Amino acid sequence: MAVSSVLLICYSPVLVDGKSIIVCSHCGPVKAVNFEPAGHSFHKTALKLSGFYEEEGVEGDNETGSSDEKPQGGFMPSEFYSNKRKKKSGSEQDHYALIGLAHLRFLATEEQIRKSYREMALKYHPDKQAAILLAEVSEEAKEAKKEEIETHFKSIQEAYGVLTDPVKKRIYDSTDEFDDEIPTDCAPQDFYKVFGPVFMRNARWSVNKPIPLIGEETTPMAEVDAFYNFWYGFKSWREFPHADEYDIEDADSRDHKRWMERQNAKLGEKARKEEYARIRTLVDNAYKKDPRIQMRKDELKAEKQRRKDAKRMAKKLEEEEAQRIAEEEKCRKEEENKKAAQAALVQKRLKEKEKKLLRKERTRLRTLASPVVSKKLANVTENDIETICMSFDIDRLRTLCSEAEKKEGVDRAEVLEDAIRSHNKSNKSSEDLGLKLNGGGSYGNSEVKKHMEDPLSSYAKKEEKPWSKEEIEMLRKGMNKYLKGTSRRWEVISEYIGTGRTVEEILKATKTVLLKKPDSSKAFDSFLEKRKPGPSISSPLTSRLESEGVSIDGGSAAASSSSSENSSERNPAQNEGPTTNADPDAWSLMEERALVQALKTFPKETNQRWERVAASVPNKTMNQCKKKFTLMKESFRKKKNAA
Repeated sequence: MAVSSVLLICYSPVLVDGKSIIVCSHCGPVKAVNFEPAGHSFHKTALKLSGFYEEEGVEGDNETGSSDEKPQGGFMPSEFYSNKRKKKSGSEQDHYALIGLAHLRFLATEEQIRKSYREMALKYHPDKQAAILLAEVSEEAKEAKKEEIETHFKSIQEAYGVLTDPVKKRIYDSTDEFDDEIPTDCAPQDFYKVFGPVFMRNARWSVNKPIPLIGEETTPMAEVDAFYNFWYGFKSWREFPHADEYDIEDADSRDHKRWMERQNAKLGEKARKEEYARIRTLVDNAYKKDPRIQMRKDELKAEKQRRKDAKRMAKKLEEEEAQRIAEEEKCRKEEENKKAAQAALVQKRLKEKEKKLLRKERTRLRTLASPVVSKKLANVTENDIETICMSFDIDRLRTLCSEAEKKEGVDRAEVLEDAIRSHNKSNKSSEDLGLKLNGGGSYGNSEVKKHMEDPLSSYAKKEEKPWSKEEIEMLRKGMNKYLKGTSRRWEVISEYIGTGRTVEEILKATKTVLLKKPDSSKAFDSFLEKRKPGPSISSPLTSRLESEGVSIDGGSAAASSSSSENSSERNPAQNEGPTTNADPDAWSLMEERALVQALKTFPKETNQRWERVAASVPNKTMNQCKKKFTLMKESFRKKKNAA
């Protein structure tokens, strides 16, 4: 039936400051708060919360009694007060209901427990129940009632002892009735209604205080992250006494007791792991269904997509810009090529025009000179006229033709003769200058021309160079390193030797040089050649006497004469007079041409490049070639900068 006010199960006026509050409990949410529950279930719940219970049957000596008979005195047997999860060694009982704190349960303070225990102890003390015993008719009923009263009072004392001991109270509260259900799914709009009470219910086990709230839609994300960080690092004080645990008090010995403790510890650890897994599952489910987290994920995803789009757009713009620049460069080159082609065409037309004018002037000169040649005036021949036509440019031809037109007969012949004489004179002076530069007539010109055509031709017909010991050793090592089956084996060995040996020379050496046996008679000579010379120590006296030109044994003149004779015998070329290459850094034209051709023949990637270049340039070492190459580069750069 409908009532104006509803008395909730968790309502109690016995709280701090006498103010009535509503406390969350283990029961489910109250539905239809405008209606009061009724029926047998409500009646039994009300009796249980009030400390009374309607006994359904009497065991023991009162088994023959009626099932509808209610206990007198308004108290219940201790067998009723049971725990749902913990199996006690004795009778199971509800300690909070026995002392009248069923509405508070684990929220009850120590002072409230002590005060309620005093009230219940005074109310259910056996001395206070004497009137109930007198109401019984038979002696057997009196004895049964007395035993029941004493058992109930002992249960109250036991409940007080458990609830006043912090360790026992924590164990009892851990095994109290509790809803371990975890929601798995819910609508986004019902998230706070579904998961909020579950977190509040499980917050009772937290060691850390205070406990953050789940919040609402407008809660800042910092608080939301703090909430989930707290629950992901949740620490519980909940105990897990197992039904199969061993009672340490029943141990026969110390070892038996330790074994029981280890077994109980294993069971407790397993239960704690299951509890933490349950809490973790709760937090994971809430994190997945939290609309605030989903909103942040969507924002991060949108931001990531936005950055990706921006990056792709920037790349696209960059490609378009590069394409535009390439097209502009292409158009510019096409325009330049077009202008160059037009300029070349104009130049070509000008040259053709000049050629036409030149042919016209030559024809004109031949026409003017034909009477002179036919009459053989002033010894002017047809060959002389052709020479002038092919040697003079258009201006000189035009001037000559203009002067010849003004003259007639002998005068015209004299004009032509003067032109021929001046032309021959200029040719002779140019030839004399060429002879002076080349230093020796046609022979020098032919030699220079021949060397310019092929600067290495003088070395192509050289005799085969003998193999040195180092080359033979390198050939052996190369054949051992690059065995049969190596691709391009002999070319690789030629590069490995690095002295410019051709494949034909290497093949010939493998059949001749490598097959020769070493001469044992010259073994000591080769040893002396390979041995390093020992350091010579000169005394100050020796160096002083030698500097003065006096020998130690008094034979300076003989020693000097003998040394001069020996030196003259060793180096007869030095006594013959100065050579053409007195300055080693001086380079002739042939040597420069040979150096340039060798640099082209052996590029930078060539193995032992400078050794090969030095071998190709006569009378020059590798360092001289490098020095000359550096000077040539500097000269080229200076000319380029000056231009």
